Amino acid sequence: MSGRQHRETEIARRIRARGLAAGRTSAQIADEIHEACTVQFSTSRIKAHRLAHGIALADVIEQVRALFERDSKAMPGIGETLLSAYESGLKRPGPEYLHYLCTVYRVEPGALGYDAPCICGHGHRMPGVVNGDGKDRALNAVPERELVLTPMEPEVDAEEDENILRRTLLRLLNPDTNLAEQLDGPVLGACEGIRRRMDEMLVSATVSAAMLDQWEEATVSFGRQYTTTAPLRLLCDVLLELSAVRTAMSRRQPIDLQERLCRIAAQLSGLSGMILINLGDHRLARSFFRTGRTAADETGDRALRAWITARESLVPLYFGDAREALTLAKKSRDMAGATPCPAQAMAPVVEARALAMMSGGESKKEIVDQAKRALARARNAFSHMRPEDKEDLAFGYTEKQLYFYQGDVLTKLGETIEAEVILDRALLKYEDHILDQTLIRFDQAQCKLIDGDVKEALSIGTKALELVGDEYLTDLIVRPAVQLEKNIMAVDANHPLLPAYQAALHRRRKQSLLKGGDG
Repeated sequence: MSGRQHRETEIARRIRARGLAAGRTSAQIADEIHEACTVQFSTSRIKAHRLAHGIALADVIEQVRALFERDSKAMPGIGETLLSAYESGLKRPGPEYLHYLCTVYRVEPGALGYDAPCICGHGHRMPGVVNGDGKDRALNAVPERELVLTPMEPEVDAEEDENILRRTLLRLLNPDTNLAEQLDGPVLGACEGIRRRMDEMLVSATVSAAMLDQWEEATVSFGRQYTTTAPLRLLCDVLLELSAVRTAMSRRQPIDLQERLCRIAAQLSGLSGMILINLGDHRLARSFFRTGRTAADETGDRALRAWITARESLVPLYFGDAREALTLAKKSRDMAGATPCPAQAMAPVVEARALAMMSGGESKKEIVDQAKRALARARNAFSHMRPEDKEDLAFGYTEKQLYFYQGDVLTKLGETIEAEVILDRALLKYEDHILDQTLIRFDQAQCKLIDGDVKEALSIGTKALELVGDEYLTDLIVRPAVQLEKNIMAVDANHPLLPAYQAALHRRRKQSLLKGGDG
C-alpha cells in the first residue's frame, strides 16, 4: 500500500470508529468518509462504503461470490482488479454486479454513485441498530444526501471514438467483411481523437497499482501480437487500451505512479505509430510518435526516448525521405548514449539503410564503407543488449530483425552475394510475420534482378504477393512491389512472366486499405 493509500485508510478508520461509537449506520459513515476524503484522495462513493465497513477488496469479492453461490449462479469473473477499477471510476459495474454490490453494502445504487435503478426492482436497505425502546434507528436516520457529482463523468467524444473502434473490431470478426472499407474516415478520426486527447491529458491522475499492472501486462501482450495479428485489428485493441490510460491520466496522481503511466502511454503510442506504418498512414504514424515522445519525456528514461525516435525514423525511411531518416537515427543514437538498449542496435541499422537509399543504387566505396561501419556498430550493440530485449520484436530488437535489415542494406548497395546469404537466414527466422517475409522476398527478387536473372526475380516477387493476404496488402507492401515492377520493366518490359506479377500486385489497388496513402 502506498503512503497516500495508507493516509486515506487511516482517516477512514478514525471516522468509522467515531461513527460506530456514536451509533451511526454504515451508510452515514460512508457519507462522512466520502466528504472528508474526496478532495484530498478523490475517494469515490463506492470505495467510501467499503472503507465504512472496514473491509478489504478481497472481502467484498468473497461476499459477492457467496451471493452468486446462494442464488445458484456460476462463479462471477469479478476480481480485485475489476473492483479497484470501479472504485477508481475507471469502469462502471454492469447491472448484475451493481445489484450484488448494493446487496453487500445494503444501499441503493445512488449511494454508491450510480444513478440507474437496480435490476432487482426492490430496495437493498436493511434494518439498522435497534435502540432500547425497540424502534428501528434506521427509520429516524437522516435521509441520505443526493449525489451531486459522480466520479469520472464520461466524455461523449471519447466514448464515440471507442465505440467506432469496437464496431470496427466486430466487423473484422466477420469473415465476409470487405476489409477495404474499414480504414475509412470515421476510423481515422477515432484514431486521431484518442491520440489528441492523450496529448491533452499527459498530466497526472489517480489510479490503483493493480490497474497499472494490468495495463503493463496488456502492453507487453500487444507487443507480442505485433507480428501475428492483422494491423487494423491490433490497432483497435491498442487504441482502446490507450484511451483507458488517458482517462486515468485526466485526474491527479501520486508521483510514484506518474512515471509508470507515462511509460505505458509512450509504449502504446509508439506501438500505434508502428502499426500505422504497416497500414501505410505515415501522417498519423508521425502524430502518434510525437505523442509517444511527449509521454517518454515525462519519464526521463533515455532508452525509452531513444526507442521512440528510432521507431519514428522508419516513417521517412519507408516513405521516401532518407535524409530525415538518417537525422532521426543519429538523434536516437545520441539519446541512447552508452546505455545498452534496443535503440543502440536499431539506430545504426536505420543509418545504414538510409545511406544505402541515398546512394541511389550506386556502389560508391565511401557510402558502402559508411553503411558497413554502421552495421558493425549495430551488431556490437546487439551483443550487449539484455536477453529479454533480444526476444521482443516490438519494444526490443531481435536477431532476425538484424538479419533482415542487414540484408536490405546489402541489397540496396548491390552487394548481392552477401545479401542473399543474409536474406536466406532472415526468411527462415520470420515464419510468423507475413509482412517482413514479403519485404524479404522483394529484396531477394531485387538481388536476382541486379544479377540479371529477370525470370527468377519475377518468380520470387509473384510468390511473395500471392502469399500475402488482402488485409496485409498495404502501402508498406505496395511501394517496394511497385518499385520492383518498374525496375523489371526497365530491363525487360515484355517478359512473359510479368503479367502474372502485375495481376497479383494490382488485384486490390483500387480497393486499397490506404485511401489516404501515397501509393
